[in-house]
This record gives sequence, structure tokens and C-alpha cells, in this order.
Amino acid sequence: MSSLNRLLYFNCVVETGSISAASRIFDVQPSSISRQLTALEQELGVRLLNKTTRNTGLTEAGRKYYEFSQRIVSEFDEAKRAVNDLQEKPKGKLKISMTVGFGESVVLPLIPSFMKLYPDIDIKLELTERVVDLVEENIDVAIRSGRLSDSSMIAKRLAFNNFLLCASSKYLTNNGTPRRPEDLANHQCIRYSYARWQEWFLMAEQRTKLTIKNVISVNSVNGQKQLVLNDTGLALMPLWAIKDELANGSLTHVMPVYTFSPYEELSATYAIYLKRDMVSPKTRVFLDFLVANIVGLDNE
Repeated sequence: MSSLNRLLYFNCVVETGSISAASRIFDVQPSSISRQLTALEQELGVRLLNKTTRNTGLTEAGRKYYEFSQRIVSEFDEAKRAVNDLQEKPKGKLKISMTVGFGESVVLPLIPSFMKLYPDIDIKLELTERVVDLVEENIDVAIRSGRLSDSSMIAKRLAFNNFLLCASSKYLTNNGTPRRPEDLANHQCIRYSYARWQEWFLMAEQRTKLTIKNVISVNSVNGQKQLVLNDTGLALMPLWAIKDELANGSLTHVMPVYTFSPYEELSATYAIYLKRDMVSPKTRVFLDFLVANIVGLDNE
């Protein structure tokens, strides 16, 4: 910052013609400006100013240096204005990484409405099951399921996952409706092959891993849904993925008196962002938009 101050003082002395005039503009002692100008000349190893009792003029080196210092100060001012504009109005590139299932089922349908509200934000979306590094990959917001382990990040809960066992009416008519968790051993089950969601648990006082013998594995939530809608078997799916299908009757909630999970603990989906003193307007409005629009996903 001291180097920038020297440039500011130097430019002002050149433009006003005297150190005393510059000292009044910056409200500092003339001796302070003189010391900064002397330090600038020593740093450059060349005299920039010719001082007389009446005024201060430029040497040849000073004139050349002034050409550059004008541009530097001007670009610095422009940079401040650009940053202030970003803080005042949400705009710029917003990079979002999200899990495939939640992204396709919940977030992507909301993007057109968000773009209408904030047309100056350029959105880049990545749908992936891998855990991204927000810093290395310059991610503004990551949407993930599970626990937050990195204390340098903040998590805003968007929805509980609320896994429900479901099937189509035709499958249940043809194969019978399971009444107890142990009946699942005799049914075709469609499992999501994500590493941490491969098993099925009965979430009672004591967590019980269920025995599933006939299994089809698929690596996407929407793939699960398509299979179960086409009468292939039973699937354990988050409520946010099948809410519409339950409402219109194309899927049936099986054994609603029990709580199931593909993970040993109940889980939720979060929007995650870096812990910073100031969150950029583009990130803040996107987080607020998600929370305002992702409603009713926690309840059947």
C-alpha cells in the first residue's frame, strides 16, 4: 500500500505543482509527502522531480514515470469500482457443483427462474458424484449429501433426504406387497450404487442392515426412478426425487410405518460454500433463492 501511496503523492505533486498543495489535498504534513517522494526516487535510483522554492517540476525520467503512474492509478481506481459494482449488484460467473440426483430433480428446474431474476450472473453447472475441492476448482457453491467435515466451509441445509421405500402399483400387484422388512429378501430391489448408499438399513432403536438378495444396481437416482416406474422392483429413494410420482399415484410408498436409509445415519442435502468474511452477492442471492424455493421437500 505504501508503494501506491507514493504514486498517489507523486501524481498529485506533478498535477498541482507543489508539495504543499498536495499535502492539503491528502491532509498530511508536507514532510510526510517529501519523505515518500524521496523513498520513491531511492527505490528507482533516479531523480524524478526538480524542486525549487517556488514550484516542483519533472525531470525527463519523471515525465516518463508520470505517464506510467497515471495509468497505474487509473487502473487501480477502475479495479475498485469494478469490485464495488460486484458487491452492489449480483453479477459475474457463478460456478456450482452438485450431486447428479439432487441437481437433476431439484436444482436444474429452478435455474430458469433464477436467471430471470439475475440476468447478469453467468452460471456454470457441474453435475458429479465426486467430492470437489472448492478452493482448487474455484467453486462458489457445492451441493452435497452427508456431513460437513471441513471446518473452513459453511453448510446450509436445503432438505432432509427422507428415504422412502417405493414401487409401482403394477409391480406390487404382480409380486405382492412386502409387509415386514424381512420380506424384502424375496423381492427384486433396485439399489443406488453410490459407494456410501449401497446398503439398506432399518432405522429403529437399533440400526439393522437388511438382507437383500435380488439386486439391480444403477449409478444414478433418476436411473433408479426410471426402473421402478417401469415395474422392475422396489427402490429406496429420497423424497425429493419422487414427490411428484407419489402425489400422482405412479409410485406407492411401501411399508410407511418403518424408516429406512441407505446409510447408517439419517442424512440431508446441503449447499456448501467457503467460510469468508464477505460472501459475494452472486453467491448470497443464489443461496437465498435455493432456500426460498426448495420448500416442502422434508414432508410427504
